[in-house]
Amino acid sequence: MRHATRQIRIHLPQSLGGLDPARLPPKTRTFELQLPRREGGPRIGPETLLIEAPGDSWIPRCLHLSGLAGYEPETLSCYLAVLEHARPGSVLDVGANMGLYASLAAARTRRRVYAFEPTPDTAATARMVAAANGLGVEVVELAASNHSGTGHLHLSMTSDASNSLVPGFRPALGRIEVEVDTLAHWRERAGTAPAVIKIDTEGSEPDVISGGLEILRRFRPFVFCAVLPEQGIWERLMALLEPVDYHWYPLAGGPPHTPRSTIGGVDPEAEQSMWMFAPAPVPDRVWRTAVEWNAAISACR
Repeated sequence: MRHATRQIRIHLPQSLGGLDPARLPPKTRTFELQLPRREGGPRIGPETLLIEAPGDSWIPRCLHLSGLAGYEPETLSCYLAVLEHARPGSVLDVGANMGLYASLAAARTRRRVYAFEPTPDTAATARMVAAANGLGVEVVELAASNHSGTGHLHLSMTSDASNSLVPGFRPALGRIEVEVDTLAHWRERAGTAPAVIKIDTEGSEPDVISGGLEILRRFRPFVFCAVLPEQGIWERLMALLEPVDYHWYPLAGGPPHTPRSTIGGVDPEAEQSMWMFAPAPVPDRVWRTAVEWNAAISACR
């Protein structure tokens, strides 16, 4: 599928999403990604990750060019801090793509880690990354939503990081049928107790949370969630989260972060923003750890 998409884009005009022949990415991109270590933190996991991915895959390309310091460092620092301080339980990376968040959780903690990625070739990349680095990541080839059955995943013309269950979210090259289920149903089958959940599903985040409300009520996990400025996503998220008594933190700039009474409106010019939904006010010790992780990530260039 990826090969066919690449061939189509090579022959498309650039105005329609085609690739510049003079700037074609390699067929396969292989590199080592430096991982952060917090000063004084536990000595767990490898110093680097070996990444092997299709050359036109967007997230590996970003990481290859700029390292972790250039890829969502504000979110990653809080994510790693929460992984240290959250109660025992598993980590769910929903909309995992190549599995970066899942890989970091497996490399820096001893928690059980699950990466949800419905695109078959992208899920294969996540499996290869986990296997190549000896990481205990279970890749779940499933699209999380608010119902069970099947759905159409629209394959973005822009990048493999923009595939979405939402019709018209991005100009699409086509669509594939994928398995769809709620996080609550999946959790019941898996028999796990989620403590940290990251969600980045290109516009369907409210549906993912709707299908996981039982998890939020019962297990009170921390949730890291991408929030887009369109499609009424802010309002839908607030309607879902208010009854379960969560606290909302926009992850813009360095930690510590200040809770907000509404979701959205942090940076109207941004394509999306990352938020942390916390089951209780975040204590100072978490922010102190996040500051230390932020410093460690800034060195990973």
